[in-house]
Amino acid sequence: MTTTSALLERPIGVIGLGNMGLALAGRLANSFSVMGSDPSVERQSLAAEAGITVAEQATLAESCSVILLSLPRPSISLAVTRALAASETTPAVVVETSTVNPSDITALVDATQGTGITVVDSAILSGVKQMTEGTSGLLLAGERALVETLDPLFATITRNRRFVGHSGSAMAAKVLNNAVAHVVMVLLGEAMALSKTSGLDPQLLVDILAAPDGGLMRPLTHRMAERAFSGDYEGGMSLEAARKDSTLALAMAQDAGVPVFTIPAAHSVYEMAMAEGFEREDYAALVKLWERWCDTDFSSRD
Repeated sequence: MTTTSALLERPIGVIGLGNMGLALAGRLANSFSVMGSDPSVERQSLAAEAGITVAEQATLAESCSVILLSLPRPSISLAVTRALAASETTPAVVVETSTVNPSDITALVDATQGTGITVVDSAILSGVKQMTEGTSGLLLAGERALVETLDPLFATITRNRRFVGHSGSAMAAKVLNNAVAHVVMVLLGEAMALSKTSGLDPQLLVDILAAPDGGLMRPLTHRMAERAFSGDYEGGMSLEAARKDSTLALAMAQDAGVPVFTIPAAHSVYEMAMAEGFEREDYAALVKLWERWCDTDFSSRD
């Protein structure tokens, strides 16, 4: 394998100098010589002002052993990677930092087969501000030995980084993390509206939800991590009781005239779990529906 010094002694390339890409290049420029490429003249100018050497994509392929992608769509990442793979001189590593699906990482890997390029997925769990400040979360996946070789580069981006596994798993983690956040945001909108209409201080509700035993954390840390992951559904709050509370929330929304979307959708799952006979088990047992639908086992770590 190429040594650390050989990979990182040449300039680091960044293709895509949008808001996140330029912030990423700026972080890297703290420790490395950085070359950037972007079709926008405006972004080129901003990059040059930040001390980034602006060049054509083909020049990056010739000059850089490691190139990071920060692009707006998976199709653009694939087109850029194919172009790099077709270059007379190719980089050794392409690091995908754009938000894509695991299948898109597979497409990048397929596009680089036999070219000498290795793909690493590096999912960023933050916004531009956190990237600029060096506090981003970074999820890394692919060949572990290579990721460890590149650690000085990732350390320049942030100290908050984690290797999560095989190629594509970093992007899977980010997409799922964002999906949960986006659904929770809708649910919180419903909850805060109901809080206001019932005369409850919304900040008080925030404090209650955020507590270790609150409605946001307890389902994750106890019901999923402790119960579902061990297949333990004895005792606890029964699914029947949880369904009753869901019914109360629906009635509360109807009484207040508050439009709700996630609460009714979630309630339908409790009704299905009740129909399956899980009513006396802890309400974490509703995950058994997905175990059946997806032919999987939440208690297995495979």
